[in-house]
Amino acid sequence: MTDENKAAAADGNLAEIKDLSVSFMTDAGSIRAIDKVNFTIPRKTVVGVVGESGSGKSVTARSIIKLLPDTATTSGAIYLSNRAGSERLDVLSLSGEDLRRMRGSEAAMVFQEPNSVLNPVYTIGWQIEEGLRAHGMKDRKERRAKAIDILNKVGIPDAETRIDYYPHQFSGGQKQRIVIAMALALNPGLILADEPTTALDVTVQAEILDLLRLARDEFDASVLIITHNMGVIADIADQVVVMYRGHVVEQGDVEQIFYHPKEQYTQRLLASVPRIGQKLVVRDVDGNPVERSDDWRTQPLAVKAKGLTITYPGHLMQPDFVAVDNIDFEIHRSEVLGLVGESGSGKSTTGRAIAGLQKVSGGSLNVLGIEMNGVKERDFRPKRADIGFVFQDPGSSFDPLMTIAENVAEPLIVHGRYASVNDARDYVGDLLEMVQLPRAYMTRFPHELSGGQRQRASLARGLALKPSLLIADEPTSALDVSVQAKVLELFKQLQAEIGFACLFITHDLAVVDMLADRIMVMHKGRIVEHGEADDIMQRPQNPYTKKLLASLPVPDPREQRIHRAHLHELLASER
Repeated sequence: MTDENKAAAADGNLAEIKDLSVSFMTDAGSIRAIDKVNFTIPRKTVVGVVGESGSGKSVTARSIIKLLPDTATTSGAIYLSNRAGSERLDVLSLSGEDLRRMRGSEAAMVFQEPNSVLNPVYTIGWQIEEGLRAHGMKDRKERRAKAIDILNKVGIPDAETRIDYYPHQFSGGQKQRIVIAMALALNPGLILADEPTTALDVTVQAEILDLLRLARDEFDASVLIITHNMGVIADIADQVVVMYRGHVVEQGDVEQIFYHPKEQYTQRLLASVPRIGQKLVVRDVDGNPVERSDDWRTQPLAVKAKGLTITYPGHLMQPDFVAVDNIDFEIHRSEVLGLVGESGSGKSTTGRAIAGLQKVSGGSLNVLGIEMNGVKERDFRPKRADIGFVFQDPGSSFDPLMTIAENVAEPLIVHGRYASVNDARDYVGDLLEMVQLPRAYMTRFPHELSGGQRQRASLARGLALKPSLLIADEPTSALDVSVQAKVLELFKQLQAEIGFACLFITHDLAVVDMLADRIMVMHKGRIVEHGEADDIMQRPQNPYTKKLLASLPVPDPREQRIHRAHLHELLASER
């Protein structure tokens, strides 16, 4: 290695990206994903790369370990130093054995979806040991001991036994811990974490962020974390790189980015982040606040549950599973009731039962005057037109072979409002314009719309029959913050104009605080707390609600440090 490379390897930077450009060859020609990107990753530092979908974040991270498809063309340079500072690799020039040796030992990747990484037919111990085998650890007992040690370090309980478990025997958060364990197994100097917390509950997200901090503080690794969540950036990052449409628009330390952003895009991104206590105010063209004409408290009930119980029957000698356990609640007409809780708490099951998509096992559930316990489909069918449903993932709820017009018109045709898509075309166009989509989008297919546009089209379909009750199941969880802000504004405006009752299901407490009149908190099938939104958010009484609120990262680095310390105190008091 030259003296120049030795000096560069020994300086404070572990990695250096210089004028990196990446293009992909498609049927329509070459598309440039990132264009002349420059930034450095210092040693023992967490660098956060933030930006919206399509900004080039993941392509940049994958380029650092040359994990791009054959259709990709790269230019520029990526330099990666080893831990000792004695060697500096030119990543883009590596191939074959040198590339395999670098991956895992010098840099390792933690992917967004652990199920895409973990092989379902092998035990997790075998999968962790696979990397150790590939890098020359031949002794079987030594490999197993190393795998158990790393599982203990990432917080997998009873690692000596569970090393022989398969991926499906772990929760989502535990699977993400196992993927991080695989990345840490060879003690690389750089961990690349691509949206590692996006699909996780806030309490599990807090645990994963603590684990990435552990990689920096105890394993002396640098971490490059990719996310669109500014709260995550405030919680963990030392430095921040802001990307937009393949370019780096701003970079600096975390306090400079949050408190003194220079670029308009960064300012706009920060302004879009939902914050607890920040109520959503939507204004009309004259600047006047858009409000409901009626007080929801004076309105009749749309939904009333008393002792509602929903049980899934067990199979193959397994006991029945009680998903919803003896809960009581009400939803008034024109009210937005927020339902929050972690995965598996029974939120979606409750919403599906109200929509007639899930049978009630016990208790009473009255929906728009119909008792759902024991209801016959022929009795409930006339009421289905009064109930709208907005799904979490419109990509899977839309028929990919049907145009947007056909998808949105489907409930209108099923319920006999129109005879065909052609007859409904003018009304469908009005619906799309209502959710701020051009009429021209009617002829497009779902895959031709962005995530935010699909979610707006899903909202148009949910409101097509002008329902008096809407179930919104995690409608903004997968959206970028700026798109999420637009969808929430649209939702608030339509709810004020149409006056439908709404059950808004989410695990994002800041989002529900912006919209909801009242909030219910669910945990393990039970309602542990409910009341006015301000009371729940500002004066929570139940320990679980307090933990949920403390786990939500605040998009303010100084405030988040206090917030995180409070969470650790709460967790310590539980032990």
